[in-house]
Amino acid sequence: MGTRDSTATIDSVSVESYTIATDKPESDGTLEWRATTLVVARVAAAGQEGLGFGYADTATAQLIHDRFVPLLVGAEAFAINARWQDMAVAIRNLGRPGICSMAISVVDTALWDLKAKCLGLSVAELLGPARSSIPVYGSSGFTSYSIDELQEQFGGWAQQGFGKVKMKVGRQPEADIERVRAAAQSVGRNVELFVDANGAYTRKQALRFAECFADEGVVWFEEPVSSDDLAGLRLLRDQGPAGLAISAGEYGYDLPYFRRMLEAQAVDILQADATRCGGITGFMGVAALCEAFNVPLSSHCAPSLHIPLCCAARPAVHLEYFHDHARIEHMLFDGALDPVAGSLSPALGRPGLGLVFKEQDAQCFRN
Repeated sequence: MGTRDSTATIDSVSVESYTIATDKPESDGTLEWRATTLVVARVAAAGQEGLGFGYADTATAQLIHDRFVPLLVGAEAFAINARWQDMAVAIRNLGRPGICSMAISVVDTALWDLKAKCLGLSVAELLGPARSSIPVYGSSGFTSYSIDELQEQFGGWAQQGFGKVKMKVGRQPEADIERVRAAAQSVGRNVELFVDANGAYTRKQALRFAECFADEGVVWFEEPVSSDDLAGLRLLRDQGPAGLAISAGEYGYDLPYFRRMLEAQAVDILQADATRCGGITGFMGVAALCEAFNVPLSSHCAPSLHIPLCCAARPAVHLEYFHDHARIEHMLFDGALDPVAGSLSPALGRPGLGLVFKEQDAQCFRN
């Protein structure tokens, strides 16, 4: 059990980045990549160490080191909102979207993990669960995969009890219907099929594909057009087939972004990523916005981080079990969980996020 003192002064903050090659080349409708960078921060206070992480870039780690370490050491650790505001002020002239918000996200997560450990609680208990588990959707099906690789992956997830899977589309539009049909065949009618274009289509293309995808049983169409095209998303939501949910939001870095998307009635389901939108503090703010607008919420990537958040956020409906991140988290964190019957539950018996970074295993990936 940790201490229940009402105050704890931050003794130290450290940060490192690690670049891990993908198991296969990966691509979506607009991007190709062969490696992923993990940023890990540790915040120490009251004899405990909080762990925060995110998928960003080495520049994010450098910003944390240069801007936030001097700011945080000696400050009150439990006053997480005050620390969040301090970090937001410190990057005022650098801009909130992008690297700056990712840096805030990593440190904010470490502060929540630290506070929970000091109180002898899991993050799920500290936030206050709204549910004991959250459904997941298996997410991969990259456009770089052959149809055989796509079917093998999705068929395997279906056999493991996943009730939802998501694939990438948009890189070669002329091949998308065939790939979607093959994916649907591999999982059967009892598994929901999602597609993600990552903004690769024009509005007219997206409208046409929406009808075709719905005919193949697709129920979720993510970023059919650019997430910056709110009018285009609204057009797809209004004109697309019934039963096909339009989603976006993974590139939201602050609450005004999400508010604009909701006010434009651009999505049926809003996505948010705690590694981008300001950490656990920012994610729970997005959840409050979703509740105010009566729009469901889904998390983007980083499954081990989002388990307690999605179990606490009342509007949350499911969590993205992204192949690349799930693989890294099982490689480098003790306590990373596997879905059971298509859902994930927080480890209430483990303090904080329930994760321990495998320092030795990670050394070969350190930047």
